[in-house]
Amino acid sequence: MEILTNFSLKEYNSFKINAIAENFVSVNSIDELVEVLKLKEYPSKYILSGGSNILITKNIKGLVIHINIKGIHEESKKNNITEIVAFAGENWHSLVQWCLKRDLGGIENLSLIPGSVGAAPIQNIGAYGTELKDVIISCDAINRETGKIKTFNNKDCQFEYRTSIFKKNANYIVISIKLKLTNKKHNLNLSYKGIQDKLDESNIKIPTIQDISSAVIKIRNEKLPDPDKIGNSGSFFKNPIVSIDKIEELKANFNNVPFYSFHKNKYKIPAAWLIEKAGFKGKTFGDYGVHKDQALVLVNYKSAKGSDILNLSISIQKAVKLIFDIELEAEVSII
Repeated sequence: MEILTNFSLKEYNSFKINAIAENFVSVNSIDELVEVLKLKEYPSKYILSGGSNILITKNIKGLVIHINIKGIHEESKKNNITEIVAFAGENWHSLVQWCLKRDLGGIENLSLIPGSVGAAPIQNIGAYGTELKDVIISCDAINRETGKIKTFNNKDCQFEYRTSIFKKNANYIVISIKLKLTNKKHNLNLSYKGIQDKLDESNIKIPTIQDISSAVIKIRNEKLPDPDKIGNSGSFFKNPIVSIDKIEELKANFNNVPFYSFHKNKYKIPAAWLIEKAGFKGKTFGDYGVHKDQALVLVNYKSAKGSDILNLSISIQKAVKLIFDIELEAEVSII
């Protein structure tokens, strides 16, 4: 374990922002993490996981701790349920593939989401009709101050739309998650129409979890830019949640307003639709802009600064507020 100075974080964030960490260390075990947290010469410590859901707008003072704790294993198997444990440093999509190879179902709709396992519960990642909260049993997390491990069950995690207790309370660092998956009879989630369309295109009548994953990967590859080729963090904004009165107001002023039921009398409006209607889809501003195929994705084409992306996001928020009187909330964490 080596602490490096003046370390570039360009390869540690999916926006590819060339911010500098004053000090940087990658920890490969729980013991190393506990040891680093005790270092008093670095009063300011920032935890970095996969870097896929952050926008770094400045150089980071103090110590950046990169979580690189690896490992996946089956913990129990009973009837149709297999419980697995995955550690925070694992790549999320690699975990999905690990499960598919063993015919374990439940997270196939979450295929190809960038980032690490440790970041997944912080955001309560979700896509195509599935959220992590649907399959998670518990998370183990370390208290930054005491170094003690605490287990949070599903309810303790306080999962909501793209948030959790770990996002609200940064005092805990996720080190592992336990998932409940099916191993025989799978409950396929075909609620997202695009998945069924892809299955129909391939003439698949009785789909497997592997087929669902393949369909999701095709959809994501068609709609979203590869972070390895174009710097981005996927969806930059959350889909706003509005009342039925707001829906009726929008329908009175705009044609073909997309919306879908969220909870009770609340509805989601696709943020991408709002951004496109505001005129930002495909717009470029030198080295950065809004992706041409997906308005929800802000991109760094070459060497933009984090502040450039941030200022663009603020401009989008102001425009959407002015046109629709709707507040767009960033899904990414801004540093």
